[in-house]
Amino acid sequence: MMKNIDSAVVDDFGKEWHAFDQSAMTAKERQEIFDTYFTIFPWDQLPINATGFDAGCGSGRWAAMVAPNVWHLHCIDPSCAIDIARKNLQHLPNCSFHNNSICDLPFPDNSMDFGYSLGVLHHIPDTQKGINDCVSKLKSGAPFLVYIYYAFDNQPFWYKGLWKISDRGRHVISRLPYRTKYILSQIIASTIYFPLSRMARCFERLGVPVHSWPLSAYRNKSFYSMRTDSLDRFGTKLEQRFTKPQIEDMMIKGGLQNIQFNSRAPFWCAVGYKS
Repeated sequence: MMKNIDSAVVDDFGKEWHAFDQSAMTAKERQEIFDTYFTIFPWDQLPINATGFDAGCGSGRWAAMVAPNVWHLHCIDPSCAIDIARKNLQHLPNCSFHNNSICDLPFPDNSMDFGYSLGVLHHIPDTQKGINDCVSKLKSGAPFLVYIYYAFDNQPFWYKGLWKISDRGRHVISRLPYRTKYILSQIIASTIYFPLSRMARCFERLGVPVHSWPLSAYRNKSFYSMRTDSLDRFGTKLEQRFTKPQIEDMMIKGGLQNIQFNSRAPFWCAVGYKS
């Protein structure tokens, strides 16, 4: 049976998290970004001894915020980034680390009280199967939080046109040797991400709506975050995007119900409960 994993993509993400282990991110920024993902997560519905999983934990930046609030957290990543997560989370005794893929989650079906996968499932060949595999590990009624790249379905047509131009660049850059695409991604962060995001911040302070301003989501983020995400965006050859209805449909097909979407960026972040 073919594994639902792209080894080149896994290797690139391992290198990314070694280059950006998130040690330079301030506690304030980490909390702010974490809140944008987890604002819809039902913390108050978890059992006292909640055990769950982070599918595609990377450097462990979100696990560091989740683990203090639960009984046990399984951190899973197929790349060498799992070593970075183990180092970053060594002060948290309730974390365990697994060098596994989403199609090979290392615990029994119907055993987890919660799960989440942020910014991962659009980087695997079969996103639907990835959702199915995650949900299969949850107990009935357990929540699953997911963030999957959106297809700009809440943006004007010209915004999508700009993205298509940038995506052509990604197709070229992502296939270059790692060192080359690292350098190019940092140039893009400096010359495109930073000026556009800071312009958005200025316009917002003047009362101008910036929802459709390119890279406005970074208007209050650090340059370090921009550098990280530029490498993430342009260094990854496998990227899929889905509309809100498509994501909801995949979640339902995966066995989730009572699905709720976050109404603000990042799009689309949603939570559902195993039926």
